[in-house]
Amino acid sequence: MREPWGRFPDTRPAFPEALTRDLIAQGGLPGILGDRHAAGLSIVEELGAEHVRTGKPICYTSGDSVFQIAAHEESFGLERLYDLCRTARAICDGYRIGRVIARPFTGSAESGFRRTANRKDFSVAPPGETLLDMAERAGRSVVCVGKIGDIFAHRATGREIKAAGNAACFEAALDAFRDLPEGGLVFLNLVDFDTEHGHRRDVPGYAAELEAFDARLPEIVEALHPGDLALITADHGNDPTWRGTDHTREQVPILAFGPAVPAGPVGRRETFADIGATVAAHLRLPPPAFGRSWW
Repeated sequence: MREPWGRFPDTRPAFPEALTRDLIAQGGLPGILGDRHAAGLSIVEELGAEHVRTGKPICYTSGDSVFQIAAHEESFGLERLYDLCRTARAICDGYRIGRVIARPFTGSAESGFRRTANRKDFSVAPPGETLLDMAERAGRSVVCVGKIGDIFAHRATGREIKAAGNAACFEAALDAFRDLPEGGLVFLNLVDFDTEHGHRRDVPGYAAELEAFDARLPEIVEALHPGDLALITADHGNDPTWRGTDHTREQVPILAFGPAVPAGPVGRRETFADIGATVAAHLRLPPPAFGRSWW
């Protein structure tokens, strides 16, 4: 296997020959298109018409350990795409690829191709115990909004809510939080920052999305009760002003607040796991194997 995935010029295949050969055979495909590092929107625009004409799915990767498969919801079929991704997931296990991602789209060469909200991730199960596992074992209520369920391979993710767009996900999370029992956890992912604006290097769109989110922060503050904690962070950098389409990997912010949360800096953390350890401490769960609470 070549590593890291997708860090090669477009003229070189991104995936091992044996992987693509097995996918074509086991998926009953006439072949695949792409097989390179690419931004999802641009490769669909480039190869969408050929995909519809030939029935070959578009396979590509990014700087992450992912195998992405784009296909037309109507001409290829959404459920067929999901089935193909399940096949790819089993094949990719042998290559230690973190996620297989279904990227459905609609449209035509004349009207333009558009990705839909029916994305689905097929992830490797977490290799160890997560905060969600600990909460489930303790009998806590867990609600996961957005693509959290896909990221954690639907293990200990409690009630999952899928919604399209940041605004809908925010609303669903806020509703869930208002009904959350004592000791519960709402886990929200706002993916539009990443997929709609960050990877597209859409600076005005990114700024507008931030302003829309900031405008709704008071609703979170108002919903918090004494003893509650809200924590906002990011899983990676995605500076829309930077070159290229990949994650920029700069340090990410951590904002924690609540009626009884002490003001002050938490310092530069050595590991992302510190966030999980802090939430575990707040929920009075046992300390996880990794990370250190800042309180």
